[in-house]
Amino acid sequence: MYETLRWTLNDSLTIAGRTYSRLKAQPGEIAGFLVFPVIMTVLFGYVFGSAITLPGGGDYRDYLMPGIFMQVMAMTATSAATTVAEDMARGITDRFRAQPIARSAVLVGRSVAALSLHLLSLSAMVLTGVLLAGWRAHGSLGATAGAFGLLALFGFAMIWMGTYIGLWAKSGGQADAATFGWLMPMTFLANTFVPTEGLPAWLKPVTDWNPMSAVAAATRGLFGNPTSVSSAWPLQHPVAASLIWSLAILAVFLPLSVHRYRTMSR
Repeated sequence: MYETLRWTLNDSLTIAGRTYSRLKAQPGEIAGFLVFPVIMTVLFGYVFGSAITLPGGGDYRDYLMPGIFMQVMAMTATSAATTVAEDMARGITDRFRAQPIARSAVLVGRSVAALSLHLLSLSAMVLTGVLLAGWRAHGSLGATAGAFGLLALFGFAMIWMGTYIGLWAKSGGQADAATFGWLMPMTFLANTFVPTEGLPAWLKPVTDWNPMSAVAAATRGLFGNPTSVSSAWPLQHPVAASLIWSLAILAVFLPLSVHRYRTMSR
C-alpha cells in the first residue's frame, strides 16, 4: 500500500513536471495567464466601475476584485478540458496509458499542474488589484488565508469537472466550446460583477443558488470587502455553501474522470 502510494505520487509529480516543461516552449501561454488579470481589472474596474453603485455602500472595486478572483478559478475548467482533449487528440494520452505508471497519476499530475498555474494567475490578479485598483483585504490574516484556500479548493474542483468534459471531447476546440460556452455566462449569472438585488424575481433565485455566487460572497466576507445582501441560504452562509458546492463537484467529477480514463477505448 505504501509503495503504491509512493509510486503514484512520484508519477503524478512527473506528469506535473511535463506540463511545466511544455510551458517553457510556449511562453505565450504563460503571458496569457498573466495578462488576463490586468485586462479584467482595467475593463471592469475603470470602464464599468464608475457607473455602478453598491446598494449597501462601499467601494465598487473592493466588491469587484473577489468576483474576478472567483471567475479566474472557475475558468480552470476550460483550460483543463482543452489540455486533456488536445493530449488525447495527439495520442499523448494513449502513450501514457501504455506506460507502466499509475493510471490515476496522469490525471492527478495534470490537475495539480493546472491548479498551480491558475494560482500563479490569481497571484498576478491580486497584485494587479492592489497596484491598479487599490484593492485591499481588510480581514484578519487567518480569514484572508481562508479566502485564498476557498478559491483554490473551488478551482481544483472545477479542474476535475473540466477534465471529465475533456475526456469525452474529440478535440481541443470541441472541449473549449463544451466548457466556455456555458461557463462564461454562468460567471455573469452570479454576483460576480454586480449585486443580485436588482435582478428580476424569476432570475434572482438562479443567481443566488449559483455556486459562483456563494464563492464570491464567501471570499468578500473573509477579505472584509463589501458584499451584497440576500435572504437565500447560500448567501446567508456563503462559506458553508462554497465548501459544500466545491466538495460536491469533486465528489462527482473526480471518480467519474478516473473511471472514464480507465475504461475509454481510444
